Amino acid sequence: MEQLRTYLNALPRDEQADFAKRCGTSVGYLRKAISMGTAIGEGLCINIERESARAVLCEHLRADVDWAYIRNAGQPHLAAQPQEVA
Repeated sequence: MEQLRTYLNALPRDEQADFAKRCGTSVGYLRKAISMGTAIGEGLCINIERESARAVLCEHLRADVDWAYIRNAGQPHLAAQPQEVA
């Protein structure tokens, strides 16, 4: 959440409101989540990462989510080939 706090504090007030709106929330909600340490929803994490141009990463907002799996969900998986026994 510290990344989010730093990012928000670097924005002028009117840009903070625009940023929050693009994320689908309010500055008040983001500030409250930061101060209370509230886990924010995965969808909002994704919106924050997108709208901050990756300055705030999902992994820093919700370390309990397996973001690596989600990020690689569209990648083809190689099935393990059975080994021949000699």
